[in-house]
Amino acid sequence: MPEHITSARDVARRLGLSHTAIQKAELVGRISREADGSWDVERVRRDLIASAVPGRSPLATPGDATPLGRLTLARLALSVEAQRLAVDEKKGLLVDVASANHRIDEFAAGMRDAVLNWPARVSGQIAAEIGRDPHLVQTILQEQMNALLLEVAQGLEPTPAEVPSPPMDRPSA
Repeated sequence: MPEHITSARDVARRLGLSHTAIQKAELVGRISREADGSWDVERVRRDLIASAVPGRSPLATPGDATPLGRLTLARLALSVEAQRLAVDEKKGLLVDVASANHRIDEFAAGMRDAVLNWPARVSGQIAAEIGRDPHLVQTILQEQMNALLLEVAQGLEPTPAEVPSPPMDRPSA
């Protein structure tokens, strides 16, 4: 049979806590008395352990053994990550998505232009080495470069699974 005590001071003494801690826990609803006004010491111990903040209560189980402990740990991890991102932003290590996309587009356009101009630059040299018409060599090189660029572009197109779907309009209530 569970042990019932009528005094909050006796409950505190048996659990190794202060009388004030028991009063505050009762006030915020972490623990409660039995219907007859007495305290069930084991139930109070279980309730305090389940709602104890690790590091602040002598009854708290270490780390992530309780739901509250897991939530506290998750909140701490999010806080640390936010602080790390703030430091990285101050150092200039983070780049805005729009500016990154703009820089990538500029780089890709420069590469595309360089690749498209390459046949015109080298066709004369190649034609002289193989003894062919420079215009014919340039035409063949341009056709091959265009085919290569189309193949690469098709490989870069996102698959339907990668394309985000547009947000759905929610009906108004």
